[in-house]
Amino acid sequence: MQIARFENKSTGRRYIGAKLPAARDPAAGSPEPSFLAFTHEAALGEIAPESSLAWFDEDGEALPQARRLYDAVLRDEQRLAAAGAVLPGSELRLLAPIARPGKFICIGLNYRDHALESGMGLPERPLVFSKFSSCVIGPEDEVRIPEGCNELDYEAEFAFVIGKRATRVPEERAFDHVLGYTCVNDVSARDFQFADGQWQRGKSCDTFAPLGPVLVTRDEIPDPHRLSIEFRRNGETLQASNTDQLIFGVATLVAEISRHVTLEAGDVISTGTPPGVGFARKPPIYLENGDCMEVVIEGIGTLRNTVVG
Repeated sequence: MQIARFENKSTGRRYIGAKLPAARDPAAGSPEPSFLAFTHEAALGEIAPESSLAWFDEDGEALPQARRLYDAVLRDEQRLAAAGAVLPGSELRLLAPIARPGKFICIGLNYRDHALESGMGLPERPLVFSKFSSCVIGPEDEVRIPEGCNELDYEAEFAFVIGKRATRVPEERAFDHVLGYTCVNDVSARDFQFADGQWQRGKSCDTFAPLGPVLVTRDEIPDPHRLSIEFRRNGETLQASNTDQLIFGVATLVAEISRHVTLEAGDVISTGTPPGVGFARKPPIYLENGDCMEVVIEGIGTLRNTVVG
């Protein structure tokens, strides 16, 4: 299932739901995808508020009911399409699949090829930092250059989302706590980051966490460590690697982080970036007003955002 948040362009009403596969789309014949709105009054609107992290909790009430509803629609039930709970993609604007994660955790220097590019040894343990969740934006939203920033950089990243509370989870049970996967652009103000001596401000300015376009559940991606990942700036590929280059994979990160920090449903863990970031290039490449950024990850999709001054 591909979980999504979206807004009706005409009414402004926002929903959480799922993107429907084209092959079984109740709006068959339409060139664009359709989306099932869990929070539509004809569906599961009474279960939980649209903004609640309960929609990402596999131990809660809302997500299991949403899965059953999704499966029912895939069996060609037309009732919800007729009632208006199935919406054509042309009428919608995609939002970040998680509006405000409880925690937004990032991992530094986690690609072997990036460590080689940087001339640094492989870390012995995950290098953990965070972004404020208030900087999350969605697909097609604008990334704003903050006042005083002259070195705005990009980082294409593969992220996973927690679906069950995790405290001191062993690696062999780690995937039981993973709901699914999404794309992140870890936008960074390098001049802020390096001048401060710590990374919080340089990583957490408003709009610095594009997220999406959807959250693909774990069952649709059998091996998260075999996915191509790219970053494109105005159509030019600047990063190209594969998640098989991750030093610490998903299970290791869940185990290591949950040793000291309890992970909760809806928490986002962004696993680091491959080589080719702007500040490491010779000469450096920094983002400018009008640049179109694209993070492309196999099996998930394309996360596209524009930079504005």
